[in-house]
Amino acid sequence: MPIPPLKQQFAELIALPSVSCTQAALDLPNLPLIERLAGWLADLGFACEIQDIAPGKCNLLATYGSGPGGLVLAGHSDTVPFDAALWRSDPLLLAERDDRWYGLGSCDMKGFFPLIVEAVKPLLEQPFRQPLLILATCDEESSMSGARALAAAGRPLGRAAVIGEPTGLKPIRLHKGVMMERIDIQGRSGHSSDPSLGNSALEAMHEAIGALLELRTRWQREFRNPLFNVPQPTLNLGCIHGGDNPNRICGQCALEFDLRPLPGMDPEQLRAAIRGTLQPLAERRGVRLDYAPLFPGVPPFEQAAGGELVRLAERLTGHRAEAVAFGTEAPYLQQLGCETLILGPGDIACAHQPDEYLELARIEPTVRLLRQLIGHYCLDPASTP
Repeated sequence: MPIPPLKQQFAELIALPSVSCTQAALDLPNLPLIERLAGWLADLGFACEIQDIAPGKCNLLATYGSGPGGLVLAGHSDTVPFDAALWRSDPLLLAERDDRWYGLGSCDMKGFFPLIVEAVKPLLEQPFRQPLLILATCDEESSMSGARALAAAGRPLGRAAVIGEPTGLKPIRLHKGVMMERIDIQGRSGHSSDPSLGNSALEAMHEAIGALLELRTRWQREFRNPLFNVPQPTLNLGCIHGGDNPNRICGQCALEFDLRPLPGMDPEQLRAAIRGTLQPLAERRGVRLDYAPLFPGVPPFEQAAGGELVRLAERLTGHRAEAVAFGTEAPYLQQLGCETLILGPGDIACAHQPDEYLELARIEPTVRLLRQLIGHYCLDPASTP
């Protein structure tokens, strides 16, 4: 079956919903999308391997050429949930207006894969001295289980990896980590008229929150990186639930918070500091306190400024490599030995939003940039664009 034109590829991938969500009712498999993408790449001569991660959830690793090294072009195949009523058009139907392509995943980041296909098609008759690998992962928007499974398997991929997350075609070599955590405090309920009849979990949580904010202040004094727009680590108290009535001593309280560490901050050391602070508090107040991550968390990421890939991307784009606050799969590819960079055509400002779009003006520069990257890492030197 012939590979459809670029716009139709966009439309076909957008029409295949692949929502990744912690709420089971909204979560969807990504297998149909992976099979469609694998079909196109197989028709181009790629060896396609579909890796099962969970029921209906899988990664795709497509390889053209052989040997050590080479280039990985990577992205996630899933999207966040959506509310169709807030969109001006059907989020699962590609719409063109205002010199943009609108649709769920057009920016973040299904749209990256058709651009890879467009870039590689005219290059495949040239001799590849190193392999080109195209990686599509599952569940980046929730558990990152696809990238975690790759890192856990430890299988080397390539010498360099470019992740096509929305960066406005500016290279990104640093991002903060993402830690989402939960504290549960179990006290003892009782009649509010006599405090001795119970032990307030809410009052214990009030003290725990104060301790967390003291830790935040300490970390923000100790750690700073001016490359980030927000140069300190952040800790956000996201939501709290506890108690059920004003005239009952609160017996249970839960807090969920978000911590964004800078590169150089070890998430496990941060968790150890939190546990070391909270446990004495719980013992002093006579409550049971459980602290655990909601998700395993994404480590901070930093690629050295002087590396080959960073310098190449800066030269090709005309932009100095920057830092962003959002998390990506970059740390996991870096663990596999890839010099890694985040660089894609979308804009993060419209990601996870109704009416997500990709600027049509970004298509040709992205295709040209991908061809240059493939040429540098994979093609015979005499054939490099």
